[in-house]
Amino acid sequence: MSGGEVQRPVAPVMPIAGLAGGSNQVRVRAYNERLVLSLVRLHGSLSKADITRLSGLSAQTVSVIMRALELDSLLLRGEPVRGRVGQPSVPMRLNPEAVYSFGVKIGRRSADVVLMDFAGNIQRQVRQTYAYPKPAEIIDIILSGMTRLEALMDEGQRSRIAGVGIAAPFELWSWAEEVGAPPGAMDEWRGVDLHAEMSSRIRHPVYLQNDATSACGAELVFGVGSSYPDFVYFFIGSFIGGGIVLNSAVFSGRTGTAGALGPLPVRGKQGENRQLLDIASIFVLEKLLLEQGIDPQPLWYSADEWIDFGEPMERWIRDTAEALAQAVVAAASVIDFGAAVIDGGFPAWVRKRIVEATIAAVSKLDLQGVLIPDIIEGAVGAQARAIGGASLPIFARYLTDQSVLFKDLA
Repeated sequence: MSGGEVQRPVAPVMPIAGLAGGSNQVRVRAYNERLVLSLVRLHGSLSKADITRLSGLSAQTVSVIMRALELDSLLLRGEPVRGRVGQPSVPMRLNPEAVYSFGVKIGRRSADVVLMDFAGNIQRQVRQTYAYPKPAEIIDIILSGMTRLEALMDEGQRSRIAGVGIAAPFELWSWAEEVGAPPGAMDEWRGVDLHAEMSSRIRHPVYLQNDATSACGAELVFGVGSSYPDFVYFFIGSFIGGGIVLNSAVFSGRTGTAGALGPLPVRGKQGENRQLLDIASIFVLEKLLLEQGIDPQPLWYSADEWIDFGEPMERWIRDTAEALAQAVVAAASVIDFGAAVIDGGFPAWVRKRIVEATIAAVSKLDLQGVLIPDIIEGAVGAQARAIGGASLPIFARYLTDQSVLFKDLA
């Protein structure tokens, strides 16, 4: 990244940038193979007849593809389903151990490195907290985290690593004051090309995506995407961000910043104009805790192990919900979304309280002429950014773009 240039993100199922595999022997699959794998991933398991019907490919073509995918151990046979006329149906499913990928989430207070399998399950992960992110430290965290995780894999597993996907906020230097960094301490990020830096140090292909867009892509692929082809997505991290899904694809817009919901204007408690991120972000809760003399560090140790901080948390949830309610109404006034999805870097019980409070806050607003979408919890959870990052190399090599998949199903 250089100067104030904005990198343009794309749909998370497609790589922003990647390199040839080096010593990595994992190959890119042909389109029809990718379509078959994507259909199986979407439905969990499918027979040859199911895939023929859903894909529009001939039965002979599907048979050839499935034999090849099974031979390469990408698909596993299930138990034959009997009781129908003719030969028993044999469902096929993805082999979770066939492919692995690394996902990296770079946050303002912590970084995660995860190892994800072919079915989208996180197998192992490491986390490192810090006061604020510094380039050299972040690069070391990524490299050391990958080394630790690879050391736990055998040689065969390591040979099946598809790549590394990094989910990072763009223009990290812009939030130095909010994260409490000394003046100028984060300006170093202005001259850092993170993709180039990591590609020069890692033998696997490297992919880079905005963190909130990555989380949105993970929700599309592994969460509510099969039920809602159009939704607005809010991810509450250190700073709130989000994304927009239209026709089962992440929409990035003309400049790549569509769905950057943090700057969305909302009204504060005194009727003043504020940005959504100034109210509905975890750093705001951190400040509230510090004002009460409460150590906020547990917020960053583990997103799944928060404690109930009592009145400051209750106040933050209420204020966050009121701001989110305004954002949902504003979004629904522009696009007829089927859902507004809310997730974040916190436990499920916190997410549930925020969603319930947001629904209640929406009901108090003037909704004349606005069709409110379903306001629902995200299904992926706190690791959505890392999962979205880890999805980048897998989709680039093995699966189809989600929008293409649903077009083929239509």
